[in-house]
Amino acid sequence: MIDYREIIRLKTAEHSNTSVASSTGNCRSLVADVWARAQKNNLFWPLPSTLTNEVLKQILYPERQDANQRMMPDYEYIHKELAKPGVTLTLLWSEYCSSCEQAGKIPYQHTQFNELYHSFAATYKATLRLKHKPGDQMQVDWVGDTLHIFDPVTEETTKAYIFVACLPCSMYGYAEAFPDMKTPSWLNGHIHAFEFFGGVPRITVPDNCKTSTIKNTKTEVILNQSYREMAEHYGTTIIPARPLAPRDKAAIEGSVRVIETWVLASLRSRKFFSFEELNIAIRDKMKEYNERPFQKRKGSRLSAFEEEEKEFLMPLPATPYESAVWSKATIQPDYLINIGDVKYSVPHDLIGKEVDIRATDKVIEVFYHQSRVASHVRVAYSPDPVYNLEHMPVNHRKYLQYDTDYYLEWAESIGDSTLVVTKGFLYGHKVEQHGYKSCSGLMKLADKYTPERLERACERALSYTPQPSIKNVTTILQNGQDKLSNEKPVRKNSGQYGITRGSSYYKGGDHL
Repeated sequence: MIDYREIIRLKTAEHSNTSVASSTGNCRSLVADVWARAQKNNLFWPLPSTLTNEVLKQILYPERQDANQRMMPDYEYIHKELAKPGVTLTLLWSEYCSSCEQAGKIPYQHTQFNELYHSFAATYKATLRLKHKPGDQMQVDWVGDTLHIFDPVTEETTKAYIFVACLPCSMYGYAEAFPDMKTPSWLNGHIHAFEFFGGVPRITVPDNCKTSTIKNTKTEVILNQSYREMAEHYGTTIIPARPLAPRDKAAIEGSVRVIETWVLASLRSRKFFSFEELNIAIRDKMKEYNERPFQKRKGSRLSAFEEEEKEFLMPLPATPYESAVWSKATIQPDYLINIGDVKYSVPHDLIGKEVDIRATDKVIEVFYHQSRVASHVRVAYSPDPVYNLEHMPVNHRKYLQYDTDYYLEWAESIGDSTLVVTKGFLYGHKVEQHGYKSCSGLMKLADKYTPERLERACERALSYTPQPSIKNVTTILQNGQDKLSNEKPVRKNSGQYGITRGSSYYKGGDHL
């Protein structure tokens, strides 16, 4: 029988086909064929003892197996099924036996089935040891455990979440405490880490948290927009680790475990009353951690960083990145968006449309189809919405312009009588705003009956009362009394009419 194990051993040691053929007593073409099939099946020396020549023959030349020989299990399928809850090798062996029975082939016994699987798993789980290039990567993550900040008065506690960054080449680390794990804290952690390292790595490897990755599949990676914008500012490339693949960022996983012991555990008995105080303590502990000598090689993380990696980092940009949070919103009929406790206006023609919102500490920007349509200076607090008049419909824009000065200026342009009536509306109440409705009514009358008629109507109303109402002016206009002359009628002599009774009639006497 061909010694497949020996051929694989010698070829793994890079012997020529001729020398291997001479050593094993086979022809060179057979050696070349066996080695090609072994590479295709990822079989290299050393091989597990369970992979005998007979088993190797079945793996390398499955097409040569007779129908009556044993059927090889699909160990890749078995490996994936074992990851599911409740699935065991015994269950999968029984299913394998059933499939062999249906195919008319002989199954392996339970013991051999298990041995073959463990041999496959040992090869399947093999890991590639990567030598990281200086300045090439920075891996980031959150520490699972938390510390606490105590209120000095009430003794209430606030959780402190620890952000960690690590350069895999030198294992130089950075840590900082934040009040939450939201996007602003996540971005600030990166910004402060870049500043701490004094440069920017070419690649940043995060986990698949929502603050970094929206979608990560075999064919597509969609980053959080705020995270992508920050990466573009610093010139680094974001390559998230594969889901459920912690080996993709083994350096940061190891750093997290060390920091949990070196930093969190060592600070467990101390009380901190502010994040600034806590971060000072964390910096001191990280300084000790970075300067601590390596156990298996010379130097420390700090010396390795300064000697091997620092000069290979990309330079920091001229200005630091201003942390921005992106979000989406559908514009409601009031054409306002909520940012914190403040409302800001957007163009009213976007009602019902979805927009992208970029919020920084200083500016609020609104984008529609990647074009900026609105911008506001961010305010800390405002009980009223922050409006831009250009965003409002014409009728709403006019309404916002209506105030005491506006009404007085308008009334003065109509005439003196209208100005007097308007002042009566405004100053006849404890609060001027109570008279706005009546003033607005005067403006509507001017539009309906012309400003000239309104002026004459106000003049006639003032001749009746020093404080006319809007109803008085309206009635005069409706009845056309403003068109009548304001002169008093001349009293005529009543005696010229024969039917008029004289004064003697009312003094008594004979009326007949």
